Amino acid sequence: MEPHTTPGTAPKVRARAVTRTFGHGTRQVHALGPLDLDVQHGEFCCIVGPSGCGKSTFLRIVAGLVRPSGGEVELRAGRRHPAAMIPQDYGIYDWKTVLANVRFGLDVQRVPRRAADARARDWLHRLGLADFADAYPATLSGGMRQRVAIARALAVEPEVLLLDEPFAALDAQLRTILQDELLAVCQATRTTALFVTHSLEEAIVLGDRVVVMSARPGRVIAERRPPFDRPRTGAMRRAPRFAALRSELWELLRDEVQRAGAGAAAPADPVSDPVSDPVGKPS
Repeated sequence: MEPHTTPGTAPKVRARAVTRTFGHGTRQVHALGPLDLDVQHGEFCCIVGPSGCGKSTFLRIVAGLVRPSGGEVELRAGRRHPAAMIPQDYGIYDWKTVLANVRFGLDVQRVPRRAADARARDWLHRLGLADFADAYPATLSGGMRQRVAIARALAVEPEVLLLDEPFAALDAQLRTILQDELLAVCQATRTTALFVTHSLEEAIVLGDRVVVMSARPGRVIAERRPPFDRPRTGAMRRAPRFAALRSELWELLRDEVQRAGAGAAAPADPVSDPVSDPVGKPS
């Protein structure tokens, strides 16, 4: 995927007829697509869908970590490596200090050490980690490790931020706090973001748009735009329109979750869960 600059209103990320299969012969699995999706500059696009529908696979294709079996993904950007990815398992290095972890992408880009340190410390300060710059990940809580992963991704000032269920392993209360923090950061930086999640609430809180995927092989079956202006705050969770949209999204997903064979793992009424309302395991 070679980024290039296009004037006007062309999308930042453009996917056309993207497919992905795994295996060979009789063991071949059609995991994804065909999938079409445009993500505009500065848009925060959330993707929800049942377990195994190819959400994470699509994110890795956009990141350039996996090749599509068919179709194409195009990033319209001004540099060769415009994307940064935040995985659900933090992806930070235990043998590096917090500062060194956040600085890692800048070191790879060969940013001068003084400038790299300054930018890394700035992001540590923004995410409340300034006092832990010399600590090692083993001494941090799960939420703090995830903040380190977010700071590392944002320190390289990506044009496209890819997030693969980054809060899935956290407890509900901490996840709510980090959702609000990520929301504030992305609203301030206007970074284009693709966010994979199995939480409908999370998608509504964070997304300018929520894209709904089918059961495997995943394709886009619907999309909704949360009716909340920016800047947003966590108070939107208490709005009647919030609950109504969450119910609508669940109705769109219910049959797909059951078709994916995950119906028994999904709650009968996820709307009753005020925080996480999962609709399937991470894909």
